[in-house]
Amino acid sequence: MKLLIVDDEEKIRDLIAKYAAFEGYEYIEAENGMDAIEKARREAVDLVIMDIMMPELDGFSAAREIRKDKPVPIILLSARGEEYDKIHGFELGIDDYVVKPFSPKELMLRVGAVLRRSQAVSMESVNQHEVVVIDDMRVDYTARQVTIEGQALDLSPKEYDLLFYMVKNRGIALTRDKLISEVWGFDFFGDDRTLDTHIKLLRKQLGDYARYITTLRGVGYRFEKN
Repeated sequence: MKLLIVDDEEKIRDLIAKYAAFEGYEYIEAENGMDAIEKARREAVDLVIMDIMMPELDGFSAAREIRKDKPVPIILLSARGEEYDKIHGFELGIDDYVVKPFSPKELMLRVGAVLRRSQAVSMESVNQHEVVVIDDMRVDYTARQVTIEGQALDLSPKEYDLLFYMVKNRGIALTRDKLISEVWGFDFFGDDRTLDTHIKLLRKQLGDYARYITTLRGVGYRFEKN
């Protein structure tokens, strides 16, 4: 597995690289957003670890450009822990968000968790082709595509994962812990607000079909049967 480590501070790149090598990962480095885009295009990388605040091009913009070329998992690093940054990152389809200062050991655990989830999604797509139709909404698991009245929704990778899991288990009360463990993984390091943020974003994308997602107070959520 090869990582792309992006940060304008050499000391931080060196620290991440040291732990990545210890965990057996190959890696390449970039010192800004423009450099990251070029190297992501030239190299076959499996995951990107990228700072947000960088000269020339910030991490949000670089992530957006990288994702245009390939669906590589991305972990963002930020000195700020503001909710806006997290929401903006999740809207772009970022897989995880780490606030500085961080534990490099924990970062490597997050890298492993994101890579395992990414590989699991890829294998599932290869092994089955299943489509669920709910009124005028079509959920295609293999194509990872959701359309409403023929119009494709532009969902982030995690929004796809969340919607697919809820649709597969429609009519079933899903606890918050269950959703987090199944969609993010048992080794998820975030909190319940991450789930709530994604539910909020998913409802916005679904428009009228947001009515199918019912909040179960004190429990979690349920995707209603049509």
